[in-house]
Amino acid sequence: MDSSLNRRQALSVAAVAALASSTSLCGSANADQPAGGEIRFCLNTSTIRGQKLSLVEEVEIAGKAGYSGIEPWLREIREYEKQGGDLGDLKKRIKDAGLRVESAIGFAGWIVDDDEKRAAALESAKRDMEAVRAIGGSRIAAPPVGATRSDVDLFKAAERYAALLHVGAKVGVTPQLELWGFSQTLHRLGELLLVGIESAHPDACLLPDVYHIFKGGSEFDGLKLINGSRIHCFHMNDYPAEPPRAEMRDADRVYPGDGVAPLKQIISDLHIGGFRGAFSLELFNPTYWGQDAALVARTGLEKMKQAVSEALG
Repeated sequence: MDSSLNRRQALSVAAVAALASSTSLCGSANADQPAGGEIRFCLNTSTIRGQKLSLVEEVEIAGKAGYSGIEPWLREIREYEKQGGDLGDLKKRIKDAGLRVESAIGFAGWIVDDDEKRAAALESAKRDMEAVRAIGGSRIAAPPVGATRSDVDLFKAAERYAALLHVGAKVGVTPQLELWGFSQTLHRLGELLLVGIESAHPDACLLPDVYHIFKGGSEFDGLKLINGSRIHCFHMNDYPAEPPRAEMRDADRVYPGDGVAPLKQIISDLHIGGFRGAFSLELFNPTYWGQDAALVARTGLEKMKQAVSEALG
């Protein structure tokens, strides 16, 4: 990439971070939030993936554990369909379990440089969004799939995110710009803000993650510059003191409060900034995968609630 473009992007990231609280990205309230603005608690199904359960079983576990929401992965939804499941029936099961679909995890390559691949990815994203809508969801993750080993021009990324948002608006499902700390693209909070703001779309929103903020090298103080109403779902987890940042992997994530992340500061800053969305427990820890799934779900919920209680009093 041209050095002048690198400098331009760096300056833009700094400017966006400094002005984020006064931009359109951070200015409107989340219409999906319930009256009273309660913070909600959600189970990302990766947390109990290793137990090899069906999506229906995961829904039952989340409901019985006391979560208010669930965040399934698209591959689970497709597997459910492959096994003959009806999405309308799944929507009813989720509702009957006392849950809402806070978000879903998809992997469409909306951000890649290749025009043909990107067009195909938008069609794939549309089908994913339709499936999410069919089970009662209205949001889906939009990570930088296909650009993790390349440094994409952030202004082009903003245009591509806008195109994805337009697709989502037609379906009724909003793609959330997801932070991936291990990626070369969208691994810093400032990058996420720049792309969201420069997309110039009223539905632009962010999907941060405790682990990924740390892994990507951003400071948690950056959350003070974001209006929390533009974060509908926040991936909650923690990380240990070791291994060092460069060597840390998804599998190292631990329950909230069992690591060294400044959760009290994170939760407090988010709340002060207007966050009233869902904390979604997203873990990939093989130790937890070897335990009873219901126990893991209950433990994770208890620890999230404790962390929020300690932060907000």
